[in-house]
Amino acid sequence: MANVVRKAFRYLSKRAEVAFEEKARPEIQLEQAMDEARGQHERLVSQAALVVGNQRHIEMKLGRKIEEVADLTESARSALTLADNSRAAGDPAAAGRYEQTAQAFASRLIAAEAALEDLKVLQRQAAESAAQARTAVEENTLRMQRLAAERTRLLTQIEHAAMHEQMGRVMEQMSSLPPVGDVPTLADVRDKVEKRYATALGRQELASQGLEAQMIEVRRATMDAQAQGRLAELRAGLQSGHSSPARPAVPSGQGAPAGEGVPAGEDPSVAARGGAAALDHPGGTGERRPSLEKAPGDTPSSQDDGSGRPATGPQAPPR
Repeated sequence: MANVVRKAFRYLSKRAEVAFEEKARPEIQLEQAMDEARGQHERLVSQAALVVGNQRHIEMKLGRKIEEVADLTESARSALTLADNSRAAGDPAAAGRYEQTAQAFASRLIAAEAALEDLKVLQRQAAESAAQARTAVEENTLRMQRLAAERTRLLTQIEHAAMHEQMGRVMEQMSSLPPVGDVPTLADVRDKVEKRYATALGRQELASQGLEAQMIEVRRATMDAQAQGRLAELRAGLQSGHSSPARPAVPSGQGAPAGEGVPAGEDPSVAARGGAAALDHPGGTGERRPSLEKAPGDTPSSQDDGSGRPATGPQAPPR
């Protein structure tokens, strides 16, 4: 029973861990890893600082011990010198005292030299440890720099992955597959518009095949033919007007009787023939245009403009 409970607990723990890893955001996990690496680097720097500080402390002790050894050596020498001087002066008691003092300085000197040797050994070990600590700190600093560069690369890759995922979702929504939500796809809208356009074309085609449409087409063709004929007449009139000089037009609604209003020296039959040959104005105003034919014997100097004054030359046809 205990084995089953233990297995179930491990299974649930692993399942929760897998679910957490699936839901966890990679950029946050990356920041957590960087924080852990920074913490390790700070701890390493602190430990290296302790090692280097211990080396400096041992070096300071070594300096003081060297000074102590030098002082004891100098003191022992001074005591020996004083003992020799007292013995030479014939004072053996003073010489004995100085000998004892020199013996005490020598004893301390021996202990100081032993401690100095121990400090030298410790200083070499501390120097080696400090060098290793400095090397470890330098290597870990380079590692932190590589981790910072890797962090930047991974963050950029995460952003690119998010962009590609978004583009994939957009492309899936724009495809022919049914949309996830209530928004229609572009393919659905295109099919709807094309179906409506095709239906409109079909209705127009059916309407154009009916009897009413054919009658309208016949009437339009007839009107087009009449318009073409009228344009041909107007064009022929314009061409004939440009080929011969024009005579003065008779006022609208007034017909000049034969023999009346004819200048002196002009044949009345010529004027009558010109009035009969006048054409209608293209604008439909009822104006008459003089005949473009010139009677025999007529000259430009003998023509009259209807006001009793002889015309001086040919005039342009009225437009």
